[in-house]
Parts: sequence; C-alpha cells; structure tokens
Amino acid sequence: MARTLITGGLVITASDELHVDVLVDESQVVALATPGSHGWTADRVIDARGKYVIPGGVDGHTHMEMPFGGTLSADTFETGTRAAAWGGTTTIVDFAIQPKGGSLREGLDTWHEKADGTCAIDYGFHMIMSDVNESSLKQMDRLIEAGVTSFKLFTAYPGVFYSDDGQILRAMQRAGTNGGLIMMHAENGIAIDVLVEQALARGERDPRYHGEVRKALLEAEATHRVIRLSQVAGSPVYVVHVSAREALAELTRARDEGLPVFGETCPQYLFLSTDNLAEPDFEGAKYVCSTPLRPKEHQAALWRGLRTNDLQVVSTDHCPFCFKGQKDMGIGDFSKIPNGMPGVENRMDLLHQAVVDGHISRRRWIEIACAAPARMFGLYPRKGTIAPGADADIVVYDPEAEQTISAATHHMNVDYSAYEGRRITGRVETVLSRGVPVIEAGAYVGRAGHGAYVPRGLCQYL
Repeated sequence: MARTLITGGLVITASDELHVDVLVDESQVVALATPGSHGWTADRVIDARGKYVIPGGVDGHTHMEMPFGGTLSADTFETGTRAAAWGGTTTIVDFAIQPKGGSLREGLDTWHEKADGTCAIDYGFHMIMSDVNESSLKQMDRLIEAGVTSFKLFTAYPGVFYSDDGQILRAMQRAGTNGGLIMMHAENGIAIDVLVEQALARGERDPRYHGEVRKALLEAEATHRVIRLSQVAGSPVYVVHVSAREALAELTRARDEGLPVFGETCPQYLFLSTDNLAEPDFEGAKYVCSTPLRPKEHQAALWRGLRTNDLQVVSTDHCPFCFKGQKDMGIGDFSKIPNGMPGVENRMDLLHQAVVDGHISRRRWIEIACAAPARMFGLYPRKGTIAPGADADIVVYDPEAEQTISAATHHMNVDYSAYEGRRITGRVETVLSRGVPVIEAGAYVGRAGHGAYVPRGLCQYL
C-alpha cells in the first residue's frame, strides 16, 4: 500500500465543495488541505485539475446472481462489481434471500459463498425474509450482530416473497426492539395477480401490459399500508424503488407527520417511462421491472421529491436479464418476462446528467448517491464521504467529458442497455477502492477478490 496525493480538484461531498488536496495513506483518507499550504509527499500523485473529486458511490439495492422466474440475474458478483466500479460505485449492498422453509443464516451463507473472493469493490448484504415465523424473527437479532441490519419484505409476488400484514407487523415490531430497518417492496400483489389473470384472458399479452396491471394506485395503497403498519409497530420503514407520484404522496404525508419513513427511487423511473414499455417487436420487455415504469408525468414529482428530501436515496435495483434467452421467456405472456433491469454502471453518470440538466445540485448528487445510502445502511462515515478516517473510496470525475451509453461499450454482463444511445455529459476517470486503483486512465486495473465484506451498523437516520 502507498501514500496517494490527489491534487488540484474540486472535492464535492454532501455538505461542501472545496478546492483542496486529498492525502490517502494505506486504505484511508488522512488529511485535506488547501493546495500550496502543505508539504505532503506521496508515492503516487493524481492530477485532478479541472475534475471533481467525489466519494465512491454507494448503491444500496442490487441483485447479483439472483434467482427469479426460473433463471438467474445475468451479472455475477465478479462482473457486476466490476461494472459498478466502471461507473464510479465503490460499495454495493446486495440482497441475500432466505430460502422458503430455511433460516436467515442459511440464506446469508449462500450469498457469502457467491461473493467471497470475487468482488472488485466492497459489499454488504440486506436479508430478504421470505418466511416470517417465530424462528426467523428471533434470527433477525443474530443477523444484526453479523452486520446485516436491514430486512426486506414484500407485499408483492404471492407464493414467492409475499408476506401478509400480520407477518409484516411482526417483523416491524422485532425491528422496533433490535434497531433493524425494514425495507418494503410496496405493491398490492394480491390485487395485481387478479389484474394479470384478467388481462391475459382478454388477450393482452405484450410487455406494455406489465405496466398497466401494476397500477400506480396499487403501489400507493401498499405504501400507505406499510407506513401505517410501521407506525403501529413503532419502527422505521424504508420503501424501495418508489415509481409513482401517488406512492410518493403517501411518503410525503407521513414525513410531514414526523414519522421515520424513508424512500428510494431509481434512475429508470427518472429517465424512462411507459413509452419504453410500449416499444414494438417485444423491445418493451427490456424495460420490464417492478415496480413498473410510469407515464412521463410522474418524473417531475420524483425529481421534486429528491429535491425536498421526501426521497432520500437513488439506488439502481440492478437486476439484469438478457434480452435473448431470458427476457424472451415472456414472448406471448408478459407475466413470464423476468422482472429487472441493468443499471449499476449508469447511476452516477445519469445523476450527474441531472445536475447538468438542473434537476439537482452537485452536493445533492453526492447526497443521494453516496452519503444518504451510507447513512441509511449504517456505513457512514466509513463510506459516502471524503474526510479524515473515511475509507479512501474516491472517484476522479471529468464533468466535461461526453459519452454515449451503449451495450457495445458497457461492462455489465447483459446484452442490451436500457439507455442505449443516450448522450450524457460526465465520465469517471479514476476510481480508488480503499486507496487501491480499480479504474485508472479509462482502464480497469482492479481484481476479483479485492472487494471486502463490510459489516454494517444500524441505520443512522433515526
């Protein structure tokens, strides 16, 4: 390990924009100082003149090697974390899954086996609770001791991940005592299944009907319900992948009441819409995810929610399935299209484009992509900021470089890009993970196994 000096750049964190040099020793940031005011020497000097120096991104919602609908998401921990690094993300929090009838620990051990020795960047785990009972409720305490401090439940996918209101309430009550954070996929899955059955019976089989049956009102209803259950339980709740303005209105109302209610959205809901789901020749299948894409008019509400902090985090819900061989399982039946989209490589760039377009400020970009997810998931200030004592997860970012997003040039293990042909301004130039170069001068110099498991503390927003 070596001392690294990053000099001449504009350091941007969630709270500050400073023209300072950054000194890294071993794996940590050790000092910041005005250029010319110090006599630091270093083994490696990175010239960041004209560039931003930002914390590595924290993507709090990914699904690597996830089984779904008879297939597996296309990115392994090796390919997915490498792609994340290319996009300026230096920490992911993925979802381990409790097997039906099995224990939480069994699910966690399975995901550790997948990730151990393969990741290019650091990683943590949430736990999907697919079988809420007395045993798994008790196991929550032990997982928190192992650094898995958040637990995801679903009001969607009956027969797969679905939990009823009683199970959700019990899990929230347990979290209220052990400090865990309950994450909710909020859609009324029971009602959606009825609408799916009816749509197929009418011969409505194209990908666009995926969005039409998963109605915004059913996202809003489930969001309202899980908020009130959390209020009864006396515990916080974090609603994942908010896509509908009606669901956001429920979060806003609850936060106005002073409740510990939090929400994330994803780039696909900010930049894509039902117009994509309606693309002809089955192309719309590329954009099938749940919650689904909404009509364009929902985007303004989501951007406003990010500016007002009614939405705190932008994660990707990265869950890629190839168009050929996976998405095409649903030709003739939209309900068989694997739900999920690629995006772990694109998040930081797309959000910088939002800065360029005037939707958010530079500091808010870093807040929603780095600092807020680090705080939400018990990683701050080790992750999500540039400050003495923080891990040296640092990105040198060129705000003037132009690029065109394309499957021909991305590094995710999937055969299409959801943002194909989109021209954006800004590009990652250099990425350090705990002081070690992963991306350097537009080349990957990292290695599988550098990334380490990071046990997480409790949510720091409470």
